[in-house]
Amino acid sequence: MTTATIVQALNSALRASLEEDPKTLVMGEDVGRLGGVFRVTEGLHKDFGETRVFDTPLAESGIVGTAIGLALRGYRPVLEIQFDGFVYPAFDQIVSQLAKMHARALGHIRLPVTIRIPYAGGIGAVEHHSESHEALFAHTAGLRVVTPSNAGDAYWMLRQAIADDDPVIFLEPKRRYWDKGELTTAGPAPRPLHQAAVVRPGRDLTLLAYGPMVKVCLDAAAAAQAEGRSLEVVDLRSLSPVDFTTLQQSVERTHRAVVVHEAPVFLGMGAELAARLHERCFYSLEAPVLRVGGFHAPYPPSRVEDAFLPDLDRVLDAVDRALTY
Repeated sequence: MTTATIVQALNSALRASLEEDPKTLVMGEDVGRLGGVFRVTEGLHKDFGETRVFDTPLAESGIVGTAIGLALRGYRPVLEIQFDGFVYPAFDQIVSQLAKMHARALGHIRLPVTIRIPYAGGIGAVEHHSESHEALFAHTAGLRVVTPSNAGDAYWMLRQAIADDDPVIFLEPKRRYWDKGELTTAGPAPRPLHQAAVVRPGRDLTLLAYGPMVKVCLDAAAAAQAEGRSLEVVDLRSLSPVDFTTLQQSVERTHRAVVVHEAPVFLGMGAELAARLHERCFYSLEAPVLRVGGFHAPYPPSRVEDAFLPDLDRVLDAVDRALTY
């Protein structure tokens, strides 16, 4: 076991996948000689060469279209969209082609394409560099959508995503890129790709989060403990499919839940999670499932992003409201 950042874990996962399968390719804007703007692909071009790790034009639709063609020819492309807000030119390719081709071919065609997307805010970036659009992809049938919150999951989930024969949207919480955590690369993966994880047990209320908000919820649970409150924190890890069984078991233990995500609350992932939990846990709930998220507005300039992003105080306020019922 070693200590690694999420960037280092992702780099190790890409390296291991490239070594394991000669059909695996890494492609995207500046992923080659530069090693990516966040250095996730650093050293891969040097070690695996231009035919395995290569730069593409600044054309996201073309990148995804090329990856689809490569997958149809038996390759396993891993492509990077440099920043979250740049994915929209490729949205037609992803939704109209990548997500539907398996069903359109009556199951005879598989598209093992992994799309890495650094997402969400917290790094003081300019416009189109801090967006959280996970609900758009989770709503699209035919796509798997996952997001790690720590180095260990970053490594194993990317390995599992690349090995999957279905297209996977792999969302990377960019403000957590440099967070350090334990990493073990030996043996089998600790859990299936789409299984949620209880990362902190508790008895009074369940905090449901994913990606960048898991750390915020863990900090909130630690702060609440000082006031005698025991909060359970569940990391979804997978947004499509969702491991509702683990979520339901947690909420049935604690009888209360708050869903936390960076994306706007309106029609976000929290809406679906709250609806499903009300259906599944109605007789166990002692309060409505509450949601904490961004506001229904375009992502603001970096100078005021702290007012937009959910923080410890907003999470604890929702906890207080849920516990007063």
